[in-house]
Amino acid sequence: MSITPLMPVYPRCGVRPVRGDHCHLIDEDGTRYLDFASGIAVNLLGHSHDGLIGAIQRQAATLMHVSNLYGSPQGEALAERLVDKTFADTVFFTNSGAEAVECAIKTARAYHQQAGNGERYELITFKNAFHGRTMATISASNQEKMHKGFMPLLGGFKYVDFDDLEGAKAAVGPNTAGFLVEPIQGEGGIRPASDAFMKGLRALADEHDLMLVLDEVQCGVARTGKLYAYEHYGIEPDILATAKGIGGGFPLGACLATENAARGMGFGTHGSTYGGNPLAMAAGMAVMDAVANDEFLAEVTVKGERIRARLEQFIGNYPDLFELVRGKGLMLGIKMKVESRPFFVHLRDNHQLLTVAAGDNTLRVLPPLVIGDAEIDEFFDKLSAGAADYVIPEAV
Repeated sequence: MSITPLMPVYPRCGVRPVRGDHCHLIDEDGTRYLDFASGIAVNLLGHSHDGLIGAIQRQAATLMHVSNLYGSPQGEALAERLVDKTFADTVFFTNSGAEAVECAIKTARAYHQQAGNGERYELITFKNAFHGRTMATISASNQEKMHKGFMPLLGGFKYVDFDDLEGAKAAVGPNTAGFLVEPIQGEGGIRPASDAFMKGLRALADEHDLMLVLDEVQCGVARTGKLYAYEHYGIEPDILATAKGIGGGFPLGACLATENAARGMGFGTHGSTYGGNPLAMAAGMAVMDAVANDEFLAEVTVKGERIRARLEQFIGNYPDLFELVRGKGLMLGIKMKVESRPFFVHLRDNHQLLTVAAGDNTLRVLPPLVIGDAEIDEFFDKLSAGAADYVIPEAV
C-alpha cells in the first residue's frame, strides 16, 4: 500500500468542508454542519466575520511578511494591546500554540540560568495535560499515546496529579524552575482547576522564586468569559502561552511574560522566521477589536450559563449516557458514562453536529463565541435527536 500525499497521521473523517457560513461549515457535497467545535477552539468569530476577513484581505494586499530583522509597527501595536489588557509587560509572537509553550518553557529556564542557577531547569507539570506535539511539549505531558515512537523524551519535567496542591508542593526541589499548568484542561476533559489549587501554585511560586507558567492555548482569548482564564482565579502568572482563538483562524500564538520573568530573554536567545508577521498581526488586532471589551465578554458568560443550564437539564433525560457538565463560559464539557468518541461520531455523521471528543469520556462543546439564540436552539435540537437515537456500542 502506498502512502497518501497527506502524511497519514490523522484518521480523517468523511466530512470535507469547503466553505464556512457564520457558525456552519458546508461540505463539498453541500451538506451543512453546525460547528460547535470551532476548529478546536480556534474560530471564535465563526467563519464569515467581516472585521476579521476585511483585516486579513487589506493586510494581504499591503504587506504579508518581512522577517524580524526589521522594525514591526504591526507587532508593536498588537503587543501593546495585549500588555494593556493582561498581566504581561512583553510578548513574543509565534505561529502556533506548541511554539508559544516552547517559548514559555525556555523563558522559565532562562529566568533562573541568567541568574547563574543552572540547576533550576525542571518544570512541574500535571497529568492528562496537553501542551503540544513538539518534543519538548510531549515531554511535558505524561500521556503515553503521545510518547510512543518518539523516545527518548526530553528531560526536565516532573508529573503530578492535576489539582493536587499537596502533590505539587511535595514535588518542589532544588532543580525546580516552576509550574506549567492549564487552568482548564482541554484535551484532558474540560477540567477546571480549583481556586485553591491555582492560588496555591501562585503562593508556592512566590515562596520559592519559581515561575508560574500558564498554558492558555485553548482556554484563553475570551473563551471562558474572561480575556484569559487566570482572571477567574484572582491571580496573575509570570508567563503565559496563548494561541488558537487569538488569530480567529489565522495561525498565531504568543508567549506573554512579566519584565522580571523575561529577564533571561535577551538578543539572540530566541527567534522565529514567520512569528509576528504583518498578516498575522492584522488578524490578531481584528480579534482583539471584537472580543477584548466588557460587553463581548459578558455576552460569552451569559451564553455559556444559558447553554450549561440547558445541558444540565437535558442530561437528566439520559441517565445512562451522561454524567455531568463542567467548564467555564463557552468552554464546556459533557462527561459521559460511556465512551465519548462513538457518540461524537454519531452526532457528526447522523445529525450534522460537530463537537470534539476529549479525555475522561468527555464531549467538548466549543462553539464560536458569536453564536446566537438560533444556533443554540439548533444545537439542542441536534443533540436531543442524537441522544434519542443513539445505540450504545456493545463492549468487545
